[in-house]
Amino acid sequence: MQLTHAPDPIGVGYERLKSSKKAWTKAGEDTKELQSGVGKARGKLEDGQAGLGDTAGCQSKANQKELYGSWKEYLDKVDKRCGELGWIMQSSGIDLAGSDDAVKAELDKLETKCQDTAPVGGQAKGR
Repeated sequence: MQLTHAPDPIGVGYERLKSSKKAWTKAGEDTKELQSGVGKARGKLEDGQAGLGDTAGCQSKANQKELYGSWKEYLDKVDKRCGELGWIMQSSGIDLAGSDDAVKAELDKLETKCQDTAPVGGQAKGR
């Protein structure tokens, strides 16, 4: 791959830069496969909530429910990010002619869509 659309600003020798469709595709597939592990973790987290019952009158149950919600939301976002990042990587490998700016724009869109959750728990909550 020769980067004819970009200057060689520090003289690293773009003519020596090589990229492989197979490597990008594999990296994308591997990233998407992370979704399976995230799904298993989310299932175990959900199983751990079985029998929690009503949280009224029990602060530890209320705290556990709040923490569960936070982690579930986080895992949902990690799952989504793995899928979308894997797609971007695979697409980059398929279309090696795409510019760095186009790939960067896709990654920026992903960052906007997949914001991390706000931290929950451990704060003094106004106390």
